[in-house]
Amino acid sequence: MTSADTRAEFFKTKVLGHPAGLFVLFFTEMWERFSFYGMRVLLVNFLTMTLIGFNPGWEWSPEKAAALYGTYAMLLYVTPILGGIIADKYTGYRIAVVIGAAIMTLGHASMALDTEVSLYLGLALLVIGTGFFKPNITSIISEMYKDLPEKKDGAYTIFYMGVNAGAFFGMMLCGYLAERIGWSWGFGLAGIFMLLGTLQFWLAKPLFGSIGDKPGAEEEKEEEIAHAAELTEKEKEIAKPNPFTKLDYILIVISAIIGVLYAFNDPLSEIGGVDLFSFAKIGDLEGQYTVVLIGLLVFLILVISRIVRYARVVRDRMLAFIVFAFFTVFFWMSFEQGATSLVLFARDTVDRTLSGNSAVIFNIVNTLLTVVPLGIITYVLVRLFKQTRHKIASSNIVLSLCFAGIWAIVIWMLNRDFSSTSYDVTYKAIKEQVMNDKGKPVLDEENNPTYKFIPITEAMEVPVDAMVVDKTAGITELDALNVGSEVLIINKDKDKENFAYVGTEEVEGFRAHGAELNRDNGLIKASVAQINSNEVEITTSWFSILNSFFIIALASMFSKWWDSKYNPSAAMKYALGLIIMAVGFGLLAYGANVEEGVKVSMVWLILAYLFHTMGELCLSPVGLSYVSKLVPPRMIALMFGMWYLAIAIGNKFAAVLGGKIEKITEEYSLSVFFLIFTIVPIAAGLLIMALNPVLKKLMHGVR
Repeated sequence: MTSADTRAEFFKTKVLGHPAGLFVLFFTEMWERFSFYGMRVLLVNFLTMTLIGFNPGWEWSPEKAAALYGTYAMLLYVTPILGGIIADKYTGYRIAVVIGAAIMTLGHASMALDTEVSLYLGLALLVIGTGFFKPNITSIISEMYKDLPEKKDGAYTIFYMGVNAGAFFGMMLCGYLAERIGWSWGFGLAGIFMLLGTLQFWLAKPLFGSIGDKPGAEEEKEEEIAHAAELTEKEKEIAKPNPFTKLDYILIVISAIIGVLYAFNDPLSEIGGVDLFSFAKIGDLEGQYTVVLIGLLVFLILVISRIVRYARVVRDRMLAFIVFAFFTVFFWMSFEQGATSLVLFARDTVDRTLSGNSAVIFNIVNTLLTVVPLGIITYVLVRLFKQTRHKIASSNIVLSLCFAGIWAIVIWMLNRDFSSTSYDVTYKAIKEQVMNDKGKPVLDEENNPTYKFIPITEAMEVPVDAMVVDKTAGITELDALNVGSEVLIINKDKDKENFAYVGTEEVEGFRAHGAELNRDNGLIKASVAQINSNEVEITTSWFSILNSFFIIALASMFSKWWDSKYNPSAAMKYALGLIIMAVGFGLLAYGANVEEGVKVSMVWLILAYLFHTMGELCLSPVGLSYVSKLVPPRMIALMFGMWYLAIAIGNKFAAVLGGKIEKITEEYSLSVFFLIFTIVPIAAGLLIMALNPVLKKLMHGVR
């Protein structure tokens, strides 16, 4: 059977107007994104959490955690270039997807072991696995709709709904389990669904036939001949080859080596104190940044030397492409704060506690936010099962098990939040006057001395002259506690007045952990003073799901805008994306301008994610679209590689800057930190807006 016959057979089983196989890919991508975003929202939070506490982490500094995460995120956008080449030449798309998914499953399993070696191994496996998975699952869709290009846009829309559904539930559920029970539960859940997603895709092979297999040499030749026959004389002129010279290859090797060494040197120097580029230090400028500047210069010479050798139309369009790629770096440098600084901001600075009617309203909204989309996706699963129950029954059974597991976790999570009770507890604390670096008292705005309160733990030796006072704190717990009961509480995170109840069966574990580290175990004796109404503490990871939610809610509105007569030019879309996103950071800068010790309202963070998402909808889909429009067909793969390289650089810069949140806040203020990501994108947006006429000319009619 020919590939055309296979595609015709493939389109006979339909779900919502598209072949059933599209929804197999939808669910495969959904579970992969579930795993990826579930891990992404946990990593920096886990690494920077205190060693002693209710849910202890590794107590890394934000700089160390961001250096590791930044390199991981950077490599995620580089390895797909290699994975796509391997799939094209050797394995085919479908086998590459399975290989990638299997490697990622091992990566998640390794991270769940919670040791330093297993963490590094897990991240390495996730990077390699993503390299195989990410470029090839979308390539399968492209091959499926090869003869029906008019349906391709709708197919990708459905597919990316799977991306956002996976991100939404991954961040919500992995984050909830990790923060409420333990980090290994969150990392482990990500791995379980990655494994099941891989299995359901593998078992669905009978549905795909030869789609996604490596094309034979004869079929590739036929496609090349057919493509050449369709070219006009102008297109043939544009398509003239521009072979790589020896100098090109030398420049590629030099810039690639520098880039890879920098990617690894940053975490090596931050975490291990090993600086591969110490020899290149110039004054206060770190050696790695000196070498990176040299690498960027070499890469710039390579790009310019190749562009000038093309025909004028190609040359101009590629210059426009490079301008877009340059501004893409600034966008992702700011947007990807969602994986680093915004996680720390939500955890340490935002008031995440709701009580009374506010708690009830949140629980109802959160239930609708979770159950409605999960119900819609379950409906799609039922439709898929009806269409394919005979052909891929085993795949559908695995998929059904996945959804049964998700529903069970969702019901448990919602019931837990509805059933929790708030208690006021009293504990003893040492009252100390706050002194500055010169040993003088720190005064408040009314010229009164300020004080700090240090909770007295069961292992603490209290000085004889210490001023001991009673303090009251709120805890939320499922267990029924009585007024007057003696309980033990412990610090929940870095906030010294955010406590959690420690059950009797958990006490010895905390004591053993403290003894193992030779540190105070952090357990504080307290007494239940009052029983309050229902109270909910929103998890740090919950705020991250807002991006996926807003994408799902707003995508159709932006799509209609692009299809209307008011559709802006590419440069204007870029400018809007950068400026709208900057407004979100501006709101955070305004909202974070509070007195020291005062929590920031969560409203500002919710609004920030709304504006960040609207900025993403303006810029992100447009970028990928213009790569294919501006670049000659034979250069698509290379230019997509350059595009992902720009995103990789943006991700790395985002992590490096995000890791500075504590230092900038201490030296200046939290508002100043967020103003950086307000001013820079606005300046970039205004600049590309000014370049709009020039870019229109360079694009030669491409819209």
